[in-house]
Amino acid sequence: CFRLMFVLLQTLRIVGGQDAAAGQWPWQAMLQIPVAGGTALCGGSLINSQWILSAAHCFKSTSNVVVSLGRITEQGSNPHQVSLSVSKIIVHPNYDSSTNNNDLTLLKLASPVTFNDYISPICLAAAGSDFPGGTSSWVTGFGTLSSGGPLASTLQEVNIPIVSNTQCNSAYGGITNQMICAGLTTGGLDSCQGDSGGPLVIKNSTRWVQAGVVSFGEGCAKPDFPGVYARVSEFQPWISSQVDGPTNSYCLNIKTFIYNETTICQRSEPK
Repeated sequence: CFRLMFVLLQTLRIVGGQDAAAGQWPWQAMLQIPVAGGTALCGGSLINSQWILSAAHCFKSTSNVVVSLGRITEQGSNPHQVSLSVSKIIVHPNYDSSTNNNDLTLLKLASPVTFNDYISPICLAAAGSDFPGGTSSWVTGFGTLSSGGPLASTLQEVNIPIVSNTQCNSAYGGITNQMICAGLTTGGLDSCQGDSGGPLVIKNSTRWVQAGVVSFGEGCAKPDFPGVYARVSEFQPWISSQVDGPTNSYCLNIKTFIYNETTICQRSEPK
């Protein structure tokens, strides 16, 4: 089950989470994608002033996509929201819809955004990053609160542990090095429909780092079936080759110690 949702519907939203505060996750993007019979909703993350990272399976259509940043609620007031069109969509050339491998897409905004307390980019995990099983992570999104259930009215957040690829593969089979998994053995906490393409992030001592992109799962929050995410660190060369200009300049200052030291991946709370 992909975590994409149609507003007639079909994407994944957070299960077992809680409402996020405005500005808590300033890189969160909501993508509205026209499809036959309605609009698909997916998530994404702002990685610099003009680029969004999302999931390849969201983009059966690449026309008239709208990206909203600074959004906190589905229907209420969003005083900090900025909505932009997209000038370019780059689906990973090796994306395989039959295996869900390389489930990544880059979107170039039609114009750069101005950063503020409610809209700012996320650092991306560098090549070679290691996030061992048990590492605390957070997932955010506007998707459904249960499999096949209603969409969230407010941006949701949920804290879940990373699951090793070995354990994850025992549940699914076909888990590759381009994937990372997260969830509880007992179930109950997960991303769900409508969350597809959204960020899975981990905090080190000073910065949040995006480790995954919401991809797929067996239903939502089922016991023994963690959510599966595209592993961002495996795509750094490709992302760098496609994106105009650097991702966050401050990320460059922390690459040497953030990503390859498992000791910094301790449990942490949102800022």
